Amino acid sequence: MTTTASRGNLADLVRRAAESSPDKPAFLSQSGDLTWAEVQARVDAAAAGLRELGLTPGQRVGLQLGNTLDFPVAYFGALRAGLVAVPLNTGYTAEELRHVLGDSGARALVTTRSGAPTAQALAGELDELRHVLVVGGAVEGAQDWDALLERGAAAGPAQPHGAGEDLAVLLYTSGTSGRPKGAMLPHRALLANLDQTSRMTPPVLTPDDVVLLVLPLFHVYGLSAGLGAVVAHAATAVLLERFDPAETLAEIQRRRVTNVVGAPPMYVAWSMLPQLAEAFSSVRLAVSGSAPLPSAVLARVRNVTGTQIYEGYGLTETAPVLTSTLMSEVPKPDSIGRPIPGVELRLLDEAGCPVEEGDPAEVCVRGANLFQGYWPDASGGPDADGWFRTGDVAYVDEDGDLHLVDRLREMVLVSGFNVYPREVEDVLVRHPEVREAAVIGIPHPYTGEAVKALVVRAPGSRLSVEEVLAHCAGSLARFKCPSVVTFVDELPHGATGKVSKGRLRQAGAASRSSDTAADNSGAAHAS
Repeated sequence: MTTTASRGNLADLVRRAAESSPDKPAFLSQSGDLTWAEVQARVDAAAAGLRELGLTPGQRVGLQLGNTLDFPVAYFGALRAGLVAVPLNTGYTAEELRHVLGDSGARALVTTRSGAPTAQALAGELDELRHVLVVGGAVEGAQDWDALLERGAAAGPAQPHGAGEDLAVLLYTSGTSGRPKGAMLPHRALLANLDQTSRMTPPVLTPDDVVLLVLPLFHVYGLSAGLGAVVAHAATAVLLERFDPAETLAEIQRRRVTNVVGAPPMYVAWSMLPQLAEAFSSVRLAVSGSAPLPSAVLARVRNVTGTQIYEGYGLTETAPVLTSTLMSEVPKPDSIGRPIPGVELRLLDEAGCPVEEGDPAEVCVRGANLFQGYWPDASGGPDADGWFRTGDVAYVDEDGDLHLVDRLREMVLVSGFNVYPREVEDVLVRHPEVREAAVIGIPHPYTGEAVKALVVRAPGSRLSVEEVLAHCAGSLARFKCPSVVTFVDELPHGATGKVSKGRLRQAGAASRSSDTAADNSGAAHAS
């Protein structure tokens, strides 16, 4: 990419792509294609239309959209108007959506026809939520997104607003306790990470590349390392709304995809299909992130296709990429590589002191790509010297490559998505027949980790696994629901009365052979 000024607005990248490659395909999808000139025009129209609603710079706009042509238009349109984009998981329940929209104080929400009823109901409850915009056709009682674009196009381009340290994106992520918190990412952080990743070799992306974007764009990995990188390099993206292993491979082959931005579950599924080698014949670079990739899968894909999968590590709070095996002399299985250009990293013990080579310690990072802190008061951000403690534990091997060991935080990582144990526990204990509950993560061959719930029934209860799952499904997104439910007589407690998660994990490790987690498709078992 060309030099990225951290003082600019992220949406400026769209304008630059349109100026350099106006007639080049920008986004290819099953519903149609857009050139960079067309994207630029629609982003201008979206920015003007949103401002015509009376929205002012700094106000938040929720985006609950899948990987369709509307997502980049709404996202960059909001940023160009000086608004703060709040990408939302398309699988959120009404309760989860209420929390994020209410906490962020979102003034508008762009959603789909299927999401319109829930959005309209929430607009009646949340004072700040004034506008519900629906893509895909008019819905009674809501505003038509396409009509907004038409009005915006007629009004002419809106004056761009927002740059540098101005807040661009509010991404809700998990921490150590409570409900998800909004990580405050300014334009500076997102632009900096795009510049940092562009300096790796071999190049992650070039203008000639065709990039598969099936990772959800509401997740920081798909949003910045995927969508953001495509725009920054004026490359071409293939947008897919859902991951089906066979269908996705067919699309890779049909579109002659050169770059795959993936996560472990994708490679696990592809590695089992006979058409993998033929489909990957055009792929020059494949990357994996958001969770560890099983070494056996990495080897199988490399042996079948000749393509090396490069692994990386990052966080929502770091916009997101911190390390990559592209930076290693030789990429190793089970390694997350080395820091990318512009990122400082050190391993510190609890006292804040460096550790010896090979000793595990907390990963601490510094760089222009770090967030400002958590919404709304920027709490929990980098310290006075610019260092941020990630809560992840790693060690450095004799070659200087990093290996993740564990997380200090309690969160469970399911297919790259963070799950708060406490959030799930709060839902579980609301069931009248649940006396107490604890949630931990357990290894899963497909999703990296799965959610395991240990439940103490109320006296005399005959509560079943199916009833527990049905109860959770009413309040939690699918990936947060337990895959394993274990009924126990009691939970271990520490001296202060808090449930001892460490003892639960030790007990779980001892009995892991009897725990076979399901695939988060709604199935579970009791043990």
